[in-house]
Amino acid sequence: MALNINGTTGISGVDGSVSAPAVTGTDSNTGITFPSADTIKFSTGGVERMSITNSGVSGITVGITEADQYRVTSNFSMGTTAANITTNWERVDNRFEKIGTGMSVDGNGRFTFPSAGIYLVSCWWHGQRATGATYSGTVYMHGTSNNFSSSSLMMDSFVGSGTNNEVNNAYMSCMFDVQDTSTHKCFFGYYDYHHGSMVFYGNTDTNYNAFTFIKLGDT
Repeated sequence: MALNINGTTGISGVDGSVSAPAVTGTDSNTGITFPSADTIKFSTGGVERMSITNSGVSGITVGITEADQYRVTSNFSMGTTAANITTNWERVDNRFEKIGTGMSVDGNGRFTFPSAGIYLVSCWWHGQRATGATYSGTVYMHGTSNNFSSSSLMMDSFVGSGTNNEVNNAYMSCMFDVQDTSTHKCFFGYYDYHHGSMVFYGNTDTNYNAFTFIKLGDT
């Protein structure tokens, strides 16, 4: 490539292309190109990764691109066997507007992620034990990497020990590597093995229970 050196305009050469950039190292399809006026593009492996124009920057992620929050809209009682939360879900709609596409939940309480990436999944639980102060109820979240052919425990939390009629809270969070949105999903559930006497509160206007999903970066 011929270089033009000018005392007024500086150094210039060919414009190049994404597959054959104008400025490269030893890798001929990775570098910088100048395809049109007021435009600089960066490519690796012959594929455009970032573009800078007089309108701004594109092709890279800046800040949080996905954040969503759901809650349970009515109270539910914990039985002595594990049960998933399948009904009364709603997206929080009075304090927060989701960022990005947002999560989706089906009739079985299974959540699907909007895009692949590393997600922070967190849960806030609020409930009351009626009897059986000796034991705690358990709340949990499970994840799957094969669209529920199997699932594994992501996190659980004990809540409710103390005196009868005591109101209790629990919080849990984990990181989930969503490599494929068609296979990597999650769900939430609960049980009170010893007594079956705990009630978790739900409300359509207040986050008594809150389930938060934030995409932190790419997988």
